[in-house]
Amino acid sequence: MFRNQYDTDVTTWSPAGRLFQVEYAMEAVKQGSAAIGLRSKTHVVLGCVNKANSELSSHQKKIFKVDDHIGVAIAGLTADGRVLSRYMRNECINYSFTYESPLPVGRLVVQLADKAQVCTQRSWKRPYGVGLLVAGLDESGAHLYYNCPSGNYFEYQAFAIGSRSQAAKTYLERRFENFTDSSRDDLVKDAITAIRETLQGEALKSSICTIAVVGVGEPFHVLDQGTVQQIIDTFEIAAEQEDPATEPDAATGQEAATEQGTAADQGGSTDEGAAPMDI
Repeated sequence: MFRNQYDTDVTTWSPAGRLFQVEYAMEAVKQGSAAIGLRSKTHVVLGCVNKANSELSSHQKKIFKVDDHIGVAIAGLTADGRVLSRYMRNECINYSFTYESPLPVGRLVVQLADKAQVCTQRSWKRPYGVGLLVAGLDESGAHLYYNCPSGNYFEYQAFAIGSRSQAAKTYLERRFENFTDSSRDDLVKDAITAIRETLQGEALKSSICTIAVVGVGEPFHVLDQGTVQQIIDTFEIAAEQEDPATEPDAATGQEAATEQGTAADQGGSTDEGAAPMDI
């Protein structure tokens, strides 16, 4: 994906005022498997799609625990995400050791953004090719941040990154006004539904998605596959119950069409010389 002579160095500006190497790093995030996050007043839920390189290999871990009150979901280069999550753990440990209190989520996000920004201003470094959804809970409430390879960070009510994430964004945009007052279980259901939107017809199973939760009185943890599969099964049961409700209407329509066809046949028998109706 070579553009021009201005994309050979991260510190070289194009005449249009762009840093192409940074944009390429942001493109790497779009190519990664999808990750989503959504929050209410008391809880934050992270979810991701587990993508394996082949049928013979296991999937790579996409959700990392940073501390009891913070966790991250990544999209992009997993190796970069693993390094940054280890950096975040060290910052939390050092802060807790020094001040004997949990590190505020916003402060950690700023430190992470500063670390990413340095890589856009040094010719001997490259930008991190990973986007991070940071979920956390502190004294000011629940938070969900997105850290970009460019060094920018944004706080969201709900967000999705990675490949085919636009479908999940569309679902979250329709529902985000209800997230503030949602319960923990409702957030988990919405997260699974958003993940299903990114699969585009592929069957949703607990083996291809991971869900993590952090909230008031609930430290950050990843839900086991059995729990996730139970929630998915409830979706399928609800869908099966909706289908029979539409079947009587379809049957009624078929009967009406049959009666109309019979009447047409009878009418046609009386007018033998009439031309057949165009379909």
